[in-house]
Amino acid sequence: MAPAPATAEPGPVRGSAYMGIGVLAHDGTSGRTGSLSPEERAGQTEGVDVSSYQRAVAWPSLWSAGTRWAYTKATEGTSYRNPYFEDQYEGAYDVGMVRGAYHFATPDGGSGAAQADYFVDHGGGWSGDGRTLPGALDIEWNPYGDSCYGKSTNGMVTWIGDFLNRYKARTGRAAVIYTATSWWSSCTGGYRGFGATNPLWVARYASSVGALPAGWSAYTMWQYTSSGQTVGDHDRFNGSQDALRQFAAG
Repeated sequence: MAPAPATAEPGPVRGSAYMGIGVLAHDGTSGRTGSLSPEERAGQTEGVDVSSYQRAVAWPSLWSAGTRWAYTKATEGTSYRNPYFEDQYEGAYDVGMVRGAYHFATPDGGSGAAQADYFVDHGGGWSGDGRTLPGALDIEWNPYGDSCYGKSTNGMVTWIGDFLNRYKARTGRAAVIYTATSWWSSCTGGYRGFGATNPLWVARYASSVGALPAGWSAYTMWQYTSSGQTVGDHDRFNGSQDALRQFAAG
């Protein structure tokens, strides 16, 4: 009797993606191995990003450990909402953190403008209170299928532009772009046009931030380690805590 054909491992369920899921899978790294010097660390501010995987986050413990800002996944596509968003978003605020929301982009599941509207309508707004960060667009390797969501480089640039334009029109702030240099090169063709208008949050799990995506000469945030589904990913804001609050205030 012939052996039964091997069955493919099931992929993640739509809605289950988190910041860094595609970067971690594609770049094949398990975490950051280096460390900043005391001088470098003094010029940056520690942060964290969370999603539904973290559920009840121990915000007082993170605050005690020096974490001063946080992003929470609010939405994905045009149908998924993080069921823990409100508790996570307000929990960070209640301990004194500056906090923001992010949207996991699925460009094969609705237009950029439609996804920006869904994000703003379900937690991704902004206010100039000095404690609310501008919304972030998480655009990275597709965990559900084709790396670039079936789009050409021109099609991807158009999709991203539509999202950013709608977000700015709805909130008055330019959205942060979270991405990895490798994805940006492959899926946008190294497009340079957003660097002058949108802050960069770069993902790289190594001892240095490395080469930045085309169009940016500096980063605003750096996701330097990915813990995946455990305690949340760790990040640094490229500036002091006062600079962080100024950035939040717009």
